[in-house]
Amino acid sequence: MYWLEFAGEDDVLAALEATYATDDIAIVGPGVGIATDLDPDRLQSLALTRTAGPLVSRTNASVDDACQSLKSASLNRSGTVAVRARDVRAQANIDTQRAERKLGSVLVDHGFSVDLDNPDHVLRVLFADGNISRDPAADPVHCHDPMRTGYLSGVESDSICVIGWSDHRTSRDFHTRMPTDRPFFQPGSMDPQIARTLVTLAGVTSGDRFLDPMCGTGGTLIESGLIGAECIGCDIQLKMVNGTRENLTQYLSKRQTDVFRADATKLPLCNMAVDAVAFDVPYGRQSVIEGETLSSLVNDTLAEVYRVTNRAVVVADQSWKPAAESVGWSVPAVLQRYVHGSLTRYIHILEKPE
Repeated sequence: MYWLEFAGEDDVLAALEATYATDDIAIVGPGVGIATDLDPDRLQSLALTRTAGPLVSRTNASVDDACQSLKSASLNRSGTVAVRARDVRAQANIDTQRAERKLGSVLVDHGFSVDLDNPDHVLRVLFADGNISRDPAADPVHCHDPMRTGYLSGVESDSICVIGWSDHRTSRDFHTRMPTDRPFFQPGSMDPQIARTLVTLAGVTSGDRFLDPMCGTGGTLIESGLIGAECIGCDIQLKMVNGTRENLTQYLSKRQTDVFRADATKLPLCNMAVDAVAFDVPYGRQSVIEGETLSSLVNDTLAEVYRVTNRAVVVADQSWKPAAESVGWSVPAVLQRYVHGSLTRYIHILEKPE
């Protein structure tokens, strides 16, 4: 068994993204998940998971219970160790320094030496309490991931302490790729952490051909390219195409990218030309867009994407589930993600029925 520590406040979205790296996962407390297995290479691509590793034990969210649980655990390691405790979202009312001292003493009794600066192993102890952050409109117990490899197997809300070895830490360098720091910037450009989430939800792996048919400033293309995909992007606006090309040169090689001007409703691609698609629908515009209403633009694009791939992720400021289903897509999940008072993102997971 493995534990995962989520980033951010949206546990359901984080857990759904984590199915990219595990066959199944359960949310066991705010910001904490448990999985039966873990792919370390795929874990590195996750945007909404901080750390993960083999599970040692789980118990109630108290220092005394954590110590008792650790005393009874089978550790099967040797060397130096450091304990890192966290009160997840500051809801469990735990003195983490006291927890680290007491749990460190337990480890010494097990035969470990404590080294706070350069330990051989780090024991992560997560205390979680309170309500799990979730969208009541989505039932994570039955949210199937887009690659048909796992389920969110359950949601628990009791106080919990999860103890595990911290063997894997994801890269948290999204701040180095903020849209405002790129050569080409436009208001409304997607945050790189969200762009990476869309890419992983679409199931993109190294060597895949990934398409964004409404590429904007190229955020999803950058993130897919950084995990080794071949990036294909198009946009109806020439300035976006030129700007995306400029942005991609800062992060990716030219051999890895292909960006051109095209109408998303009439893609110049063969049937099943790409492995995965993700795109961000224009927000709040019911007026004519390049000769089309927003509704016709989205419907026709969904149909074209259905032609060129068998899995996709679509983001919008409203639900397009009926439109997706009308052109043949199965929609196993639509998650709502609050952004601010006037914007809630709807993240649609699309897959072709078998």
